[in-house]
Amino acid sequence: MTTTSQEAFLRAFHAERPAVTADAFAGGRAADGRSSYEMLCDRVAGHGRVLDLGCGDGLLLELLARTEGRRPAGVDLSPEALALARRRPLPAGTTLSESRAQHLPFADDTFDACVSHMALMLMGEVEQVAAELARVLRPGGMLACVIGGGAVGGEAYELFIGLLRSAVETAPAGQRIPALGDRRTRSRAGLDSVLAPVGFAPVDWETVPIDLSGPVEQVWDALAGVYDVGPLDAATVESLRAAFLTGAKKLTAPNGVVPCGMNVHLVTTNLTTT
Repeated sequence: MTTTSQEAFLRAFHAERPAVTADAFAGGRAADGRSSYEMLCDRVAGHGRVLDLGCGDGLLLELLARTEGRRPAGVDLSPEALALARRRPLPAGTTLSESRAQHLPFADDTFDACVSHMALMLMGEVEQVAAELARVLRPGGMLACVIGGGAVGGEAYELFIGLLRSAVETAPAGQRIPALGDRRTRSRAGLDSVLAPVGFAPVDWETVPIDLSGPVEQVWDALAGVYDVGPLDAATVESLRAAFLTGAKKLTAPNGVVPCGMNVHLVTTNLTTT
């Protein structure tokens, strides 16, 4: 599957659901009470010029902009998501660009830091992405990313993934998504192999469970936003939903909360080249 085909799928998916990632993750919290977006903000504290790579509907940009004097910028493939980002209270002159990460529309050494929330792992041609990040970051600049890390065992996300896998395996080929991204971005060693050649230091890699628990319908809505569900026909999705609701009953606490945890990897590194 070519990068062009992957990006065509992502554009079409986010045209229909431009705020899907923020809808799923905004309410999730780590054990310390922070969202995965807030963790990224904290990692780039003290940096003024910050690029959000794959900014989506602009939730992270809005959080970044709450620091006085900060100059955020965002790029994304989806014009629909960027339209939502433009409605947020961002500083005057904030650049929001419909651009590919492989060809960033910025001059060399423009940014002090780059953040990316659940986006780097979806990108093809990752060597070119890494080269572009090294180009637009100043020497010593920081890269901070949140990357998906799979389900917390014994909870609703693990149940959902098992049911979804069975649904996708029996679905017609036309209802399956293309392979997205590069597997190397999902492991510490793999990401180092991509970033080190362009001058980044070995990554700091921290796995953090994010609690997405809630009433069963809320949990379903969050999980059903994953890419694999998008191409499935309505009957398959309804069957998947029914099976999930049935299975979730066994997990539901007396207060009606369904436990649902997802691991994310919080990854940081700095550009060491001069």
